[in-house]
Amino acid sequence: MEFFELIQTPQLDGVLVHTPFRQPAEKPVERSLCIISHHMILSSRKEGVEELWLLHRNVDSVERKPDNQAGGGSLVIKCKDFRIIQLDIKEQREFLNIASSIEKLSNVADPNNWYPFFYRPMYTILEDGWTTFRPETEFSKLVTALSEEWRFSYVNKDYNVCPSYPSTVVVPKSIDDETLITAATFREGGRFPILCYRHEGGSYLLRSSQPLLGPNSRRCREDEKLLNAVLGPGKRGFIIDTRTMNFAQSAKARGGGYEVEVNYPQWRRSHKPIDRRHVLLESLTKLIEACNDTSSSMDRWLSRLESSNWMTHVKDTLNCACVVAQCLDKEGLSVLVHGSEGLDSTLLVTSLAQVILNPDCRTVRGLEALVEREWIQAGYPFPQRHSKSCYSTSGRNKNNAPTFLLFLDCVQQIHQQYPCSFEFSQPLLILLFEHSYSSQFGTFLGNCEAERVSLKLAQNTASLWSFLNRPDILQSYLNPMYDPNNRVIWPSVAPMSLSLWSDLYLRWVIDQSPQQKALQAVMALKENDKELRFKATRLRRQLAELEKEAVERGILKRNTSTDSAATPTASASSAVSPTSPSPSSQI
Repeated sequence: MEFFELIQTPQLDGVLVHTPFRQPAEKPVERSLCIISHHMILSSRKEGVEELWLLHRNVDSVERKPDNQAGGGSLVIKCKDFRIIQLDIKEQREFLNIASSIEKLSNVADPNNWYPFFYRPMYTILEDGWTTFRPETEFSKLVTALSEEWRFSYVNKDYNVCPSYPSTVVVPKSIDDETLITAATFREGGRFPILCYRHEGGSYLLRSSQPLLGPNSRRCREDEKLLNAVLGPGKRGFIIDTRTMNFAQSAKARGGGYEVEVNYPQWRRSHKPIDRRHVLLESLTKLIEACNDTSSSMDRWLSRLESSNWMTHVKDTLNCACVVAQCLDKEGLSVLVHGSEGLDSTLLVTSLAQVILNPDCRTVRGLEALVEREWIQAGYPFPQRHSKSCYSTSGRNKNNAPTFLLFLDCVQQIHQQYPCSFEFSQPLLILLFEHSYSSQFGTFLGNCEAERVSLKLAQNTASLWSFLNRPDILQSYLNPMYDPNNRVIWPSVAPMSLSLWSDLYLRWVIDQSPQQKALQAVMALKENDKELRFKATRLRRQLAELEKEAVERGILKRNTSTDSAATPTASASSAVSPTSPSPSSQI
């Protein structure tokens, strides 16, 4: 495909740029607009004035407001990161050309024509982000320490058993690959139960998709054998189903279903419903509409926030994750989590449970590993889910959903309640949100590992982790108040404990610079404290060396009672005795 065929007007001067809904209001500014293959550039062409480079993939909607009297009109560019930019264009032909070009470029379907395949990093890559968090690396300690219980399986090396699973999975050692293949036919999409986390007490967290019982309530002994192998004889486990009981029962008529207790006697089932994809997207749409309505009264704002139900989704998700964490930690029971497909709500709960339980997931590298392991490698289809967002009025489909954003919001809620227990600051969560929708990196491309291998992302694109883990970049996302906490942290899900993530949802509406300046001030104080502590340590070391030298020269003598304190010698003390005449009196 040739991009120039889609660009009807590559450059236009005299475009008036507005930022509607911004409080306090900002005056429109005149800019030059340049449209290139992957970006829309707004520039003042003045020294010292920053240009705005907007990826076409970030554009969610282009709203046309023609001016039938004067000609031309306004284009309202609504982005997936919730930014809204209004462009006033004088000429009718240019108005239509610009609108058409942006619409076409923002909807290019072939991933090979997206920006990550054209981006070339200008920095030295210190770490290969494509190989840093492979399953063999992440689970090596567990498989080595418990070699009699767990093993790596490469049954899915050709992605034929489960198209959305990675090539390497961790399964009970007593289960052979033939059993896994049969069990996969009994789970939707082939997503048979696999290990995703071992808690320090010895309980295990697994995930899968729903069993395919169907209307005839068929069973699969291989699936039963696989699950029972996790528990061992005489032990019990929990199955957390993220659907309502009614929905799970109705799924049987469509070929799905749930684990029947008669066939899984060692497992108890509990339903902790989390709303489905289209409900989440509708909820987010209502939330952002409320955030952009700056003329609302207090009562109307609170009413619209409540009616969006977004905070209810946050509460329900955290509540479900806490139930899973409690089973693993307090009761020492292994847990299997699944919904229908074993994707959205399943990955949401298993990843949040690990944030609650595992202190490593509250570090920068731990969060990166969690996102890679529980979302990217687990087959969460980012391009499908994020092709459209809350501003899109056309082109939405049942595959669009802000599930990953809901995960980040829940992490942010826990971060607010335990601000010193996370190595990273909230801007890192916002960074992940932005790059999951549009990015110069290939990390979030591909709906599953099979697609990423087919696209050759590791060879043709740069990794976000390689960029983020550079020391100069990483420093800006560290939490200055971090104090490592190796304990389990239990978030409150009471309504008064949860709050709107204003740093994200209101960042294009309310000026966030005061909060940013406050964070920078805290970071500066922390850095100053670090330098002072370093100087104090160095001075103590120098003092100890001087004392040692003084003792060796006989100026000081070692105090044998403490073996460390030094006292003046007799001759030295007499020289400065209060009863001795001062040097001046002897002149």
